[in-house]
Amino acid sequence: SPCRFCLHPGMSEDLVGTHPPGAHSLVAVSVGYFLEDFVDMLCNQKLHQSWELLFHHSVVIICFGIAVLLHQYVGFALVALLVEINSIFLHLRQILLMANLVHTTCYRLNSIINLGTYVVFRIATLAWMTRWLFLNRENVPLATYAVGTVGMAIMTPMNIILFYRLLRSDFFK
Repeated sequence: SPCRFCLHPGMSEDLVGTHPPGAHSLVAVSVGYFLEDFVDMLCNQKLHQSWELLFHHSVVIICFGIAVLLHQYVGFALVALLVEINSIFLHLRQILLMANLVHTTCYRLNSIINLGTYVVFRIATLAWMTRWLFLNRENVPLATYAVGTVGMAIMTPMNIILFYRLLRSDFFK
């Protein structure tokens, strides 16, 4: 988070080898969460309903797994976890939909917050990460750069498509 950059300023210059205490553990636990959620979706959902999320989880597991195993790029993975702040409001939206509370003030308020946090924590974070990768391509080994670039090339369009779906569903019915 931006606060982490204030508390651990070295991270703003070096997202490869620098990270605050506990960050490696946080990224490792996140890999575990994404693995568990991946297996849960495989077991309990139809593939045509969850293929996009399974694909998303696969990319995250690979990228975060590399950071955990190499003890490098943990700072970059930490920035990527900012995206998950928006997940709170995406999940709340899903719960409100399942509870048939679409026509409530709570749903409307959540929709606005969801869209705002989506732009700030998903779109802007992914754009910043893509820019960082591009600007640091000389400092990143080719294999890691390739994984990061492919990861961003997958995540960015997926998130733009989901943003469009949210806009269409919640604001342009």
